[in-house]
Amino acid sequence: MVDKYIQRSLEPVLIKAANQFPAMVLVGPRQSGKTTLLKHIFRDNYPLLSLEPPDVRLAAQTDPRGFLNLYPPPTVFDEIQYAPELLPYIKEKIDAARGRAGQYILTGSQNLLLMQQVTESLAGRAAVLKLMPLSRRELTGVPAKTLPWENGSTASLHAQISIKIWEQALRGFYPEPTVAPERDIRLWQASYIQTYLERDVRNLRNLGNLTQFQVFLRALAARSAQILNLSELARDVGIAVNTVKDWISILEASFQIFLLRPYYANIGKRLIKSPKVYFVDTGLLSYLVGLRDVEHASAGPMGGAIFENLVVSDLFKTYLHRGEEPPLYYWRTVAGAEVDVVVETQAGLIPIEIKKSETPRPEMAKELLGFQRDLKKKALSGFVIHPGTVTLPLGQGVTALPLAAL
Repeated sequence: MVDKYIQRSLEPVLIKAANQFPAMVLVGPRQSGKTTLLKHIFRDNYPLLSLEPPDVRLAAQTDPRGFLNLYPPPTVFDEIQYAPELLPYIKEKIDAARGRAGQYILTGSQNLLLMQQVTESLAGRAAVLKLMPLSRRELTGVPAKTLPWENGSTASLHAQISIKIWEQALRGFYPEPTVAPERDIRLWQASYIQTYLERDVRNLRNLGNLTQFQVFLRALAARSAQILNLSELARDVGIAVNTVKDWISILEASFQIFLLRPYYANIGKRLIKSPKVYFVDTGLLSYLVGLRDVEHASAGPMGGAIFENLVVSDLFKTYLHRGEEPPLYYWRTVAGAEVDVVVETQAGLIPIEIKKSETPRPEMAKELLGFQRDLKKKALSGFVIHPGTVTLPLGQGVTALPLAAL
């Protein structure tokens, strides 16, 4: 990997957690930059040991106490999911040191099994943080930039545009190809998918047919930014609905997708109950649906879904990299009224529509205005996010905002 570091929004949160908790667990997808980030922040204080090599793993599993004595705190154990047997003994060490802060930092690429084991062994002793691929604010060098509704101003923000949106959507946001622009991105993405299937998927589930799982992955990518219909997806791929549920959980646990749940409110309308599905990285999404160039991505049938996925995943990463669970939902009634994203804040609900057109028009505010009428005092001013450069009022309490201002 090219020796170039991109500052991450999570840095101050990591430092704070290391100063307050005996242990810290940093999870995220493979290649999201966990090891690089920890080396950058803690290189002078925490030696780092990867548990992925078979000989190291065997030593940890065979004699956990002896292994921990050999690598006393403070230390970083990278890829802890390969030696979860260490966790009860790490708890023993933490308790013996009377809860002293900053003893261990653990990383992992899988969330489901790892978090079960962490909860059982280190409950109350570990802060759990998540690192996804780069957010746009990290990519543009403003990792601490606030969201528009947090700073009270949306004027002149379009001047911050510095990245060609569709090119970046196709290339994706993983650090390695980002800092090495000369790298063949499709080759990198193909290698990533193969490594993901061979390592993470097999570790989480003993799948006999990886080819069918890959077919499922591509079918799911084609449904990005849509309400998830499990029965339809199962029928199209030729698998059982329970298998679809199991494979969705694998993709969530390995941080390849996330689900956006519907927002419920007592407004007397029947609301859709199924979640919408998004990919964490638009580059891998584009690769899976076969998009190779900007023209086909922006003007093709997947253009709207890819742009919506780009915006929603950026919000998702922004909140996670603050150490917060994303307060993101969508809203849709059975009658068809829909708002792409609802952000729940202490002050109220912020509705957001996402439009691929670079030319904002008043009719784009229709769903937001309907949401504000239905939710009344709960609803705050809304935004229409677009890939253009203009900030415009689109009606009472609705502003068209460039993606660069988000």
